[in-house]
Amino acid sequence: MPSETPPKAPPLPSFSVDLTQSSVSGLSSGAFMTVQLHLAHSATFVGAGVVAGGPYRCAETFRGAAAITEDAWTLNALYMCMNPLIPQSGPDPAKLVRMARQTARDGLIDPVENLADDKLYIFTGSADSVVESSVVDTTRRFYEMLGVRPDNMLFDDRVPAGHSLITDNPEDNPLDANRPPYLNNGGFFQSQTILNHLYDGLKKPSERLSGRIVRFDQTEFFDSDPRASMSPYAYIYVPESVQKKGKAARIHIALHGCTQGYAFVNFVNGQPDLQNSVPYGNRYFTTTGYNEIADANDMIVLYPQAQGTDDGKVQNPEGCWDWWGYSAKNAEAPDYYSKNAIQINAIYRMLQRLGGQ
Repeated sequence: MPSETPPKAPPLPSFSVDLTQSSVSGLSSGAFMTVQLHLAHSATFVGAGVVAGGPYRCAETFRGAAAITEDAWTLNALYMCMNPLIPQSGPDPAKLVRMARQTARDGLIDPVENLADDKLYIFTGSADSVVESSVVDTTRRFYEMLGVRPDNMLFDDRVPAGHSLITDNPEDNPLDANRPPYLNNGGFFQSQTILNHLYDGLKKPSERLSGRIVRFDQTEFFDSDPRASMSPYAYIYVPESVQKKGKAARIHIALHGCTQGYAFVNFVNGQPDLQNSVPYGNRYFTTTGYNEIADANDMIVLYPQAQGTDDGKVQNPEGCWDWWGYSAKNAEAPDYYSKNAIQINAIYRMLQRLGGQ
């Protein structure tokens, strides 16, 4: 990370919001985080969109993967939860359902019964070589076993897409690509497909945005703790109807994937390569189509930002959301999946602030 302390941005404002109509979606590490956040605070969310993500606590599928717990979680994440040798060696949804139920009984997440009437959009591109389609299918089975109604779940594995959030932008990668910035042109905005599934009766996206993107100080929500591996700033899109007219809003949380945060840089020998920064760090919150459909439907979009870290305390050089335990205080007992997890707690605090709590 740069040694300079960045200037403070304004604090996150509050609006007239119906927090009971909140939802969340994400790509890749953002999809894994979506599942974790959804289960941790299921009483708050009406649904979730999972694009190329695995099931809850996936990184603990095989606890005996290494002699050291931290190494075992990492190996699970890299192999069983992303590229299992065969589908049978991937995550076991029945085991993870049992773990989720026990986590709820322990009071670390909301009761899983809240999920029964939620809406789920789960997607895997048939050309995805980063997170295998069999893993994403496990996410579908996991939610089914937890009692989500089948008619509330849209599972799509038919599109020949690579590892990406699909857009209608001609400058984005070809549909079957598996490379940064992990935004692929498929002729439609997947973000809008997600929101149209999660909410009934949405209006068509705005052709011209009425509102604005607002930068805010994200550090207060994780208490400036470097363990969070989160950026100084994050962003919201606020339609004019919400900002100036005070109309009651819904909130959707959009979680980027690895390498997609605004502050992403490559790390070389543990140091950020600031002279060769990537040029696409703002595209997830400006060009993915969320803002256009939010603008037409009195919806605020919250874009939290993870940031790469590679030092003696935190190894997260690609700026991924934590779904295997890198942010835990105790590597032997990681809490990345619970309400107490530093990233989950930070995002939930942002959501509460937006709603005036």
